[in-house]
Amino acid sequence: QVQLVESGGGLVQPGGSLRLSCTTSRSISSPNVMGWYRQAPGKQRELVAVSPSPGSPTYANSVKGRFTISRDNTSNTVNTVYLQMNSLKTDDTAVYYCKATYSRFDVWGQGTQVTVSS
Repeated sequence: QVQLVESGGGLVQPGGSLRLSCTTSRSISSPNVMGWYRQAPGKQRELVAVSPSPGSPTYANSVKGRFTISRDNTSNTVNTVYLQMNSLKTDDTAVYYCKATYSRFDVWGQGTQVTVSS
């Protein structure tokens, strides 16, 4: 079964930057879509950014111009998606989850905490 390993979360001051990464375990095919979602305390999980392959990324309005999603598809069996987060705000505080969508199933990562605080 495919698994996702996330890294890069942490504590940062407002205006700072973080880079999240998410790597799949080996699989026989590449995900159709890889993306990032987040869930703040007391709120529902929401889309942050998704990157289809092929295709162009989609961003939540709240992160447009500040976050950039990118993928490393150089390997057919292992894929990595990144989320570069700049100009972070306190409202960006949440657990960030990676998701990979394959033809027949979805896989979620375990989540990584991002805290933006002074």
